[in-house]
Amino acid sequence: MGFHGAFLSIMAAENGALPTATHTKGNAMSQGISYMRMATRLSLVAVMALGLTACGGDRAERPIQLSYSIFFPPTHIQCEQAEAWAREIEERTDGRVEITIYAGGSLTRAPQVYEGVVNGISDIGMSCFAYTRGQFPLLEGLDLPVGYPDGMSATRIANDMIQKYQPEEVADTRVLYVHAHGPGILATRRPVETLEDVEGLMIRATGLSAKVAESLGGTPVAMDQPDAYEALQRGVVDATLCPIETLKGWRQGEVIDYVVDTSCVGYTTSMFVVMNLDAWNQLPADIQQIFEEVSDEWIEKHGEAWDQADREGREFVEELGKDIIELDEAEQARWRARVEPVLAEYTTRMSERGLPGESFLEDIQAKLDEYRSQ
Repeated sequence: MGFHGAFLSIMAAENGALPTATHTKGNAMSQGISYMRMATRLSLVAVMALGLTACGGDRAERPIQLSYSIFFPPTHIQCEQAEAWAREIEERTDGRVEITIYAGGSLTRAPQVYEGVVNGISDIGMSCFAYTRGQFPLLEGLDLPVGYPDGMSATRIANDMIQKYQPEEVADTRVLYVHAHGPGILATRRPVETLEDVEGLMIRATGLSAKVAESLGGTPVAMDQPDAYEALQRGVVDATLCPIETLKGWRQGEVIDYVVDTSCVGYTTSMFVVMNLDAWNQLPADIQQIFEEVSDEWIEKHGEAWDQADREGREFVEELGKDIIELDEAEQARWRARVEPVLAEYTTRMSERGLPGESFLEDIQAKLDEYRSQ
């Protein structure tokens, strides 16, 4: 059953019911469990875990139960990929591992997923580095507006960079893999054909995309994806910077009127899949190897899923009758010039902090050149 399983059992028992399904998606908080009550019962969990070992026979025969917090809704293609990853882990370990998915931020909301993994609220978590701005300074470079052509390139490059640089800022978790969406576009409630049209727009953006919005003349509004639909619908924001897949995956195409192809300054948002260090270290070596093998395979699967989702997102807004605006070459050059200071500011800031931002950015650009030439 393991520590996490014992924890959930005690909490559920206190509230009158034990969990009945390993893979049901739920909300632990909805069982009336506060963080304070969780903390005060840790010793009881430990006692129960020991009791299970003493009374229930060989603990090694019991499945290792892990929780997985994901900010995507369960119907999103990236949540479906995460679900497939979890099931593949279970199959290759012959049922020795069981992973419960908590989708849609039901266990920890998007900005809290990483810390939730560090603190053991979930064993595994998926969310965006950008949702906790400043916590991952070097990795902010992954999201720069360097003109990513597609999600596969962005995903491969993100994993290459983490593998090469081994950033200290993620050393408090086990990074299983990273994936990243295709080029960010500007989806708006009114037409944008030139930089002048961006002036004064309230633009939903996160992390470095907020600086992109600002450099283009807009006013960035920090907001994660689950809140963007209503903000666009109510006019709290005029536009959103996002991959085009978001317009279908989060249904935001319903509440915008125009899509501006800004792939010339295409940024990405890199997303982590990380595991609690204690949970990782307690896994047997052969199971750790399976986690690594499956995670390596899912890098490509997520990249393919992002590109498929972008195609479907474009088809979705076209079916809704939304206008797609293409910038001409001269206008694209103006947009690229506008974001150059964002790149320069990043390298300067990293240098001041003693981090290799310049070489990090150069490596990203070199890899982009490789992918474009293929």
